[in-house]
Amino acid sequence: MNIRKNITLWGPTSLAVLLAASLVGPVYAQPSADTEQAETAVTLTDDATASAEQVADTRELPRGHFRLPEHGDIIGEYYTITVDNPEETLIDIARRHNIGYEEIRMANPDVSLWVPGEGTEVVIPARYILPPAPREGVVVNLSELRLYYYPADNPGIVETYPVSVGREEFATPVGITRTTVKVKDPAWAPPASMRREAAARGEPAPSIVPAGPDNPLGRHAILLAMPSYLIHGTNRPDGVGMRVSRGCIRMYPEDIESLYERLPSGTQVNLMDAPFKAGWAADGTLFVQSYPQLEENVGDFEPLLNAIERVAELAEDQAEVDYEQVKRAVEAPDGRFVALYGPQAPAPEPEPEPQPTQQLEGILEGVELSTTVRVEGDA
Repeated sequence: MNIRKNITLWGPTSLAVLLAASLVGPVYAQPSADTEQAETAVTLTDDATASAEQVADTRELPRGHFRLPEHGDIIGEYYTITVDNPEETLIDIARRHNIGYEEIRMANPDVSLWVPGEGTEVVIPARYILPPAPREGVVVNLSELRLYYYPADNPGIVETYPVSVGREEFATPVGITRTTVKVKDPAWAPPASMRREAAARGEPAPSIVPAGPDNPLGRHAILLAMPSYLIHGTNRPDGVGMRVSRGCIRMYPEDIESLYERLPSGTQVNLMDAPFKAGWAADGTLFVQSYPQLEENVGDFEPLLNAIERVAELAEDQAEVDYEQVKRAVEAPDGRFVALYGPQAPAPEPEPEPQPTQQLEGILEGVELSTTVRVEGDA
């Protein structure tokens, strides 16, 4: 896979200046040409954490929380709901069930986004193959538009939430970084390029947008150890689960609020791009799923070759895999689970029986056959 690395770490001196300044007055993340910034003028809060024992004893886990499987790579389940509110949109339903825009759209291609209609059945694709990365800290799979968090103080749990990432011209970089400062009710400094674009439209943008309902960072922001990139909320939650940001990671307001309270500063963040995933279910079924690939990460990447190598690595000599199904999954990337092998895999289609040769005795009697053979098509 062709991976772009664009990570600039903040050194100890820069971080010390940021922390010291935050005690005496407003401090803003230094703007870069085309990315979002956040104010860091708020007293940092203590990390609020829940004990592993409390979570384990809870019958229903909190939103986005799943128990890590003892065996395998798959969490969650698909399920369906029936729309009972005629005014509810598919996007409203997605948010309520911790699903992003593209996920709900791909899972329900024949359902109207804006008027699903009372009585309509809606698929909630809340089943996930864990990304092919170490299960530690935060992992953001860009193509999947989803964040995974493996809390160090609760090793039996993984959390996952839909996110928005940078659109093509402001692509979110790939690489390893970490969280630094957490800011509540941040102000936002629109980048110079955005102010120029607004001025060209006759809508001059302010140099600073204070905290409040018009702030695109929402009420919570977590800075990363690369200038100008954040994990933050939004004042436009309908766009969560799309490529719409200028490089930052956007979350539903309720999700970033929950993560903000529990995510320690200094946590590793793995920004990766894995459009194809494969993994074992607990019952021994091998599943794959495929997402639309990010254009900027294509390079010399071969999606089908990468997928075949990943499946072969997992299957080893345990399973005979129909690689035609892998090819179909790569060519139609819709996030759906495809069972390649095991109890949940479809039975192989039987080989078609050869058709018996038609008996022509008596039919051609008295008919003079020509010795000339006509061949259709190009020579």
